[in-house]
Amino acid sequence: MLGMITQSVTLAQLHELTVTETAKALHDGQFTAVELVKNTLARIDKYEHLNAFISIDREGSLVAAHAVDEARESGVLLGPLAGVPLVIKDNINTANLPTTAGTPALENFQASAHAPVVQRLVDAGAIIIAKTNMHELAMGITSDNTHFGRVANAYDPDRFSGGSSGGTGTAIGARLVSGGLGSDTGGSVRIPSALNGIAGLRPTIGSYPRAGIVPISSTRDTAGPMARTVGDLILLDNVITGYDQPIKGYELESVRLGLPSELFWSDLEVETRLMAEDLLEKLRAAGASITIVPIEGLVKIAAGATESVAYEAKRELARYLREFNTGISLANLADQIASPDVLSFLGARLSGEEPVYAEAYREMMEVQRPALQSAYRAAFANYELDALIFPTTPLPARSFSETEELVLNGRTVPTFPTYVRNTAPATIAGLPGLTVPIGLTSEGLPVGIALDGPPFSDRKLLAIGLSIEALVTRLPPPN
Repeated sequence: MLGMITQSVTLAQLHELTVTETAKALHDGQFTAVELVKNTLARIDKYEHLNAFISIDREGSLVAAHAVDEARESGVLLGPLAGVPLVIKDNINTANLPTTAGTPALENFQASAHAPVVQRLVDAGAIIIAKTNMHELAMGITSDNTHFGRVANAYDPDRFSGGSSGGTGTAIGARLVSGGLGSDTGGSVRIPSALNGIAGLRPTIGSYPRAGIVPISSTRDTAGPMARTVGDLILLDNVITGYDQPIKGYELESVRLGLPSELFWSDLEVETRLMAEDLLEKLRAAGASITIVPIEGLVKIAAGATESVAYEAKRELARYLREFNTGISLANLADQIASPDVLSFLGARLSGEEPVYAEAYREMMEVQRPALQSAYRAAFANYELDALIFPTTPLPARSFSETEELVLNGRTVPTFPTYVRNTAPATIAGLPGLTVPIGLTSEGLPVGIALDGPPFSDRKLLAIGLSIEALVTRLPPPN
């Protein structure tokens, strides 16, 4: 968009700019950081009904914006995100706002320092304007939070935003901000990104610093950037990782993509399937090689992974509560869980009322996870693949009446496993994943396409994502 309005950006247009466009326009002096922050706060207030935020730093954001403007006027060399307002999922520590993880026990907890992943954005000049609402303790995919309220979808407020990074997804999809951070354990960046019409990256496990993030699973947790374009993800990823080389679109004639037909392409909602298949045809027409790829044992291993998350959550949450001097015990936290789905799954496990499944966890870590990693390695190597490609979710966002069960293709199915079905398997193996918006259904609901790659192929995924993005029309803003 910036290319169309480079000569004159009006305040009424600011919300349509991407992260990259915003940073460039600020650098070029088309508006000030103070004007941008005031505009952003006004838009946040206008769309308060979406309930995308838990806390907002109004005063601190304006102070930071004034500092950016003064530094720029003085000729100080500023970072690549100088003056750009970003939002942070409320399970990632920030020094300027509380970190609640969407749960009552931590409502008044404020860390003394930013998490390293946030500090790197701040060091690049970003302004942390707000913390986003989320599924309680990041243990769900709807962001229907009983204590802080449900997060509405950017394209239809009667539908859920996805989760657990639902607030970040909605805030960006609704053009309240241009970018931000979520966290992803089984799909929590990519699911709300897909359902809100934006792009999201789950980096290779361990490539982003994980300190200062309220944990679920040390095996699978990672922060991840969310924005409206793949180019913005590249900018945010470069800032976080310190990578300073440009990433360009991948030549599609040399791309080899695999269709993991078992699980990923089965039982899709009709329009999701048609839109995904249309994209495959566009990729083939552009010269990409696409082949069906089986991944042995994937369904069985993925189904058995949930309990291992619960096992790690008890250990990791207790460590976090101690390390950051929250003053909250694990028992206190468990007793105050408000959302029924989180309470039923996690409450008793945290409080010790149910046995810890150590043997099942050992089986997962010592047998099943290595077997899955081996199966992925074999698929990528034997078929010489750059990435696997599939719909990010089997269906678009559904209504808040369908947070437990929904009807898909005439059958009643449980909501949580249905939405994580395509995003969760690679997280067990620690692989990177990307989602890119590819269009809207007849009801105006976003659909995303996902790419999974080998470990540390993050930048190749982003390059392929740029090329996919060029094949589709950028989504219009919500009505």
